Formats: sequence, structure tokens, C-alpha cells
Amino acid sequence: KNDRSPHYGYRFPPEIISYAVWAYHRFCLSFRDVEDLLAERGITVSYEAIRILCQKFGPDYARRLKRRQAGLAMLDLDEVFIRINGQQQYLWRAVDEDGDVIDILVQPRRDQ
Repeated sequence: KNDRSPHYGYRFPPEIISYAVWAYHRFCLSFRDVEDLLAERGITVSYEAIRILCQKFGPDYARRLKRRQAGLAMLDLDEVFIRINGQQQYLWRAVDEDGDVIDILVQPRRDQ
């Protein structure tokens, strides 16, 4: 079994690699923007090195970000039976995680 870190053999520690790749994918920055961001923190790395790191480690980070963002879009769907002018109607409400109503639909029949 190989217990080596996937970052083994790279010039920068895993924290810097992770930060560079995360910033590139999370904020859709250019390699040069990430280079400038790291330079502000006293880390000298070329945009070409960032490109190589993003090519190597990027797909995994991007997959994790998408998975996390997909979980943020969860909505609850409420169904309420109401009467309007004596007719039973179905009121559907899409509610986000904060309890705010996103959308409302009223219809005469219950369907999928």
C-alpha cells in the first residue's frame, strides 16, 4: 500500500497547493490572478506552476465543490389543500433552507 500524499514531490506544501487550486476553481480566476493572490501573501509561484497544479489536482477539487454546491440548492416542497370559491385547490410552495418561499403554484388537480 502506498501511504504517500498525492502532494509528495511538489515544491509547495499541500496547504498552498490546495489553496491555489481551490481559489482557481472556486472563484473562476485566471492562473495569473491566482499567482497575484499568492504573491500578496508572500508566496512566489509562477502561473505556469499553478496551471500544472490545477491540471493535476483540479478535477478532484472541482468535483467536491460541485457536490457541495448541489447540496446548497435543496428545497422543500409544501402541499396544502385550500378552497377557492368552493372549489378544492392544491397550493404548492417551494421553500428554501431559511424558510423563505421561492415559488408558489395553485392548481385544481393533484399531479406530479
